[in-house]
Amino acid sequence: MSLGKNIQYLRKQKKITQEQLAEIMSVSRQTISRWEADEIIPELNKLVALSDVFTCKLDALVKEDMVACDEIYSEVTIKTVKAFRMARYVMVTPKPEDDVNAYMDNWARQSGLLQLKPDAMRIGWDFPYVSPELQNRFGLRGYVAAYVLPEGFETCCPGVEFANQEEADYAVITIHDPFVAAFERIPNAYKKIMEYLQANGFREKPKDDVLSCFEHVYEKNGLTCMDVYVHVDSVSKTDSFTNFS
Repeated sequence: MSLGKNIQYLRKQKKITQEQLAEIMSVSRQTISRWEADEIIPELNKLVALSDVFTCKLDALVKEDMVACDEIYSEVTIKTVKAFRMARYVMVTPKPEDDVNAYMDNWARQSGLLQLKPDAMRIGWDFPYVSPELQNRFGLRGYVAAYVLPEGFETCCPGVEFANQEEADYAVITIHDPFVAAFERIPNAYKKIMEYLQANGFREKPKDDVLSCFEHVYEKNGLTCMDVYVHVDSVSKTDSFTNFS
């Protein structure tokens, strides 16, 4: 772990120069350079101020290897997701992700979707309307899985709900090998997005007919990846556009 590398990493994540950070911290640019080179260690009050500037915990700034996280997580970007139509289903079980994904995969085969579009995109998100009693007493959780439908696709195959999603802006992060430590890596991805939004003046934006968040799992170069999407305020400039259909 390198405190200096953590400072440099977080400064670049926030997209500020050494000169700008120096002005914020009331020190010289040379001091920032020496911090990042591990030539000197910031005083405690400066470490506390740095954690405030970077909106991270002091313990994480000092003890964690944030640079190594680049091997697990991509940078957070803002993307505009074009409007799409989906078929979705929810299950409340002890293993809802596995159960509802299997259900939707079977539906996609029976409906002819996968014959028409073998690479049809499947997304999913937590279903929050499960009572504490069901969770604590019976270990039940809820999850929704959905297939994004290509334009013009029609089917009489029952067993799903059809819904439309409006065009919307999302903060997106990619997790590499998310299921190696799913209960650590996936929640941490959401945490990184929220830290990015706070640091860069964005905010979540609840809206009817728009998913507040969702996940997409896929294989790339033999590696399992998961993209996590969190809906944000509309922005004047976006990094890219995504058309799921």
